[in-house]
Amino acid sequence: MENSLYIALSRQTAIKREMAVIANNIANMNTTAYKGEKMMFVDHLVKSKGGDRLISEKLAFVRDIAQYQDFSEGAFSETHNDLDVALHGDGFFVIETEQGTRYTRNGHFQLNEEGKLITSDGNAVLSDAGQPFFFAPNESRIDISRDGTVATTNGAVGRLDIVTFENSQRLQKEPNGLYTTQGEATPMENPHVIQGSLEGSNVNPMIEMTKMIESQRAYSSIKSFIDKEDQRMRKVNELIIR
Repeated sequence: MENSLYIALSRQTAIKREMAVIANNIANMNTTAYKGEKMMFVDHLVKSKGGDRLISEKLAFVRDIAQYQDFSEGAFSETHNDLDVALHGDGFFVIETEQGTRYTRNGHFQLNEEGKLITSDGNAVLSDAGQPFFFAPNESRIDISRDGTVATTNGAVGRLDIVTFENSQRLQKEPNGLYTTQGEATPMENPHVIQGSLEGSNVNPMIEMTKMIESQRAYSSIKSFIDKEDQRMRKVNELIIR
């Protein structure tokens, strides 16, 4: 296969994977605290045979080397629900699951039948003491202060465990807005918790749709080039056989 086809196929493969990432972003544009993903590409420059030319032609092979997450803050929406909390700036809530400790930005919490503070999928929300929160039936009001301190009509219950990481890109995404990592979590000294609000997705649907259209056009253009190149090579082979 000629170098031109290798280059075209490398770019087409990268675009196909980029389109999958964009489609996933669009599908989660209304998911609470969802963080969009982006592709990282690299061009491998290869010097071709220059013949008698002083400057030989360089060929660029495209390869997608990684996906990275955009941890920029999403827009906040007021819910006026005492158990909904959002994090302004950095930080992740610490959650206890059957698979171990996990982290999330989704602060849509609720109480189960036992009075335990849980996430929408049933996982326990942990305090900075590493324990779940439990509330008695007579505790009618729950207040969560800016620093994450949880209190009721009977007094302070504990403080939400809110942590940061030296490199957030090492967090591995799991279903239901959870993250896991082998890295060490650092407790936040001054978190900014907003009670009665939720953080929305940071995906901009207009930008993602524009990127999708551009990617589709680029993919179609490369496909057309490959088809034409295939036809050209077929004609060349036919002439050689003759």
